[in-house]
Amino acid sequence: MYLMAAGGGGSIVELLTVLIIFVFVLFLTVYVTRFVAGFEKNRMKGSNIEVIEAQRFSRDKYIMIVRTGSRFLAVAVSKNDVTLLCELEEESIRRSDDNTPAGPSSFGNLLQKAKEHLQKAAPKK
Repeated sequence: MYLMAAGGGGSIVELLTVLIIFVFVLFLTVYVTRFVAGFEKNRMKGSNIEVIEAQRFSRDKYIMIVRTGSRFLAVAVSKNDVTLLCELEEESIRRSDDNTPAGPSSFGNLLQKAKEHLQKAAPKK
């Protein structure tokens, strides 16, 4: 009541409006990002080229295991060039049991691991 009498009601409405617009834009961004990622994943599904694993050595230098057709290659990738290191036998490549890509974990998985770690590290009462 006091805020409305002092003329502060309009600023609260403006704040809530901006907050609602911000949340809407945030959800829209998440939805569009997931849509584009899914579209790209489906587009690459039938491809003959697949990055099996990548290990970063510096800011712009990687070693990657790449499947091209039925061949597996180890390549060094830098900012300016790609160099073939060797061809690998399929039997020598260890793959994870599940079909998740060998890359960074999802934020939810990382958050769950951090929560479990903190629960273990917390002093017992």
